[in-house]
Amino acid sequence: MDNKLLKYKDSKFGLFLIRRKKYAPLLFFIAGFTWDSLTLGRIDRLYDNVILCTYMTLLTISIYFYNLVDSEKWKNKFIQLYGKYLPLAVQFFLGGLSSAYVIYFSRSVSISKTASFFLILIFLLIANELFKKRISNRYLQFCAYFFVNFTFLSFFVPVILKEMNTNIFIISGILSLASTLLLIVLVYRSSASTRIEIVKWKMLGMILAIYILINTFYYFRLIPPVPLALDKGLVAHSIAKKNGKYIVTYEVDDWYIFWRDHKVDFYRKSNQKVYVFTSIFAPTDLKKKIYHVWKWYNPKTEKWKTLDKIGFEIVGGRDSGYRGYSYKSNLINGEWKVDVITEEGLVLGVVDFNININKPNLKPHIITREF
Repeated sequence: MDNKLLKYKDSKFGLFLIRRKKYAPLLFFIAGFTWDSLTLGRIDRLYDNVILCTYMTLLTISIYFYNLVDSEKWKNKFIQLYGKYLPLAVQFFLGGLSSAYVIYFSRSVSISKTASFFLILIFLLIANELFKKRISNRYLQFCAYFFVNFTFLSFFVPVILKEMNTNIFIISGILSLASTLLLIVLVYRSSASTRIEIVKWKMLGMILAIYILINTFYYFRLIPPVPLALDKGLVAHSIAKKNGKYIVTYEVDDWYIFWRDHKVDFYRKSNQKVYVFTSIFAPTDLKKKIYHVWKWYNPKTEKWKTLDKIGFEIVGGRDSGYRGYSYKSNLINGEWKVDVITEEGLVLGVVDFNININKPNLKPHIITREF
């Protein structure tokens, strides 16, 4: 076994890791994120489900054996000899799972309502710089594991059950909590060093704190409603349906404003209807009630005033999302937005625009597209 280890260290890959030992965890973490960005597509696709389940399984196995490396039971055996590479595996699978959620989450047109939860995910990605020195800390390991486990199950369970509501979210949370505590118990019983390092009540308190935090985010509607995603959201002059296609006419901005589909300043004629078109991705066979909530900003009270709430049911399965629209007439000047929400009030995205009934100084750039 020693000869094999020496041979491995002398290999190109082994020398690469030794020379770049300082940056190896970060590189493996980024590798997991990049690989998922290039390969993940639909959240309900078999390939995606197999990959993410594999990541979650291998992350669990890597953490388990990493904590057993110093046990006499594994002395001079494969796990102990190659245990120094297990942190890299943990980094890679953490990167893969975190990136998957960021990828699915970022498909939404707007993240303004759920930016705080998104920032936590970004922090998890950046905090890898700290993980490379502190990955041996059991508290950090299990807390990071529980967070990615919870976020993974929060969109994986709805995909499997083809249903999404508060009860499903609660089930996902209980499953993640139970599986994480089971892993901790197994490691605690099998590893003497873990029993020395971990204070049971402290570890349990940290896990429960994360559990309460995520549920608090959900209660205040700060978690994006993955696996649903708002693929497209824009304000339009007219919408017509022909041969199963939606013919949408709307204004666009200059070419360099590439991050937005429609022009924010909407110039309308008197009595002209204003349309909001959305396409919402949902997993195959998942049905959900969606609402367009029309709001106008009152400059006197400095608050948003809800003027209408229009609902329709979507059916998942279409690659480009389930298409739908709502409209209103006689909109007054000012700031407007349409919140696209679920029946539980979770925000899929926001379509914002400014209404102006005055004639524009420049000729608007109007296009017509099929969706």
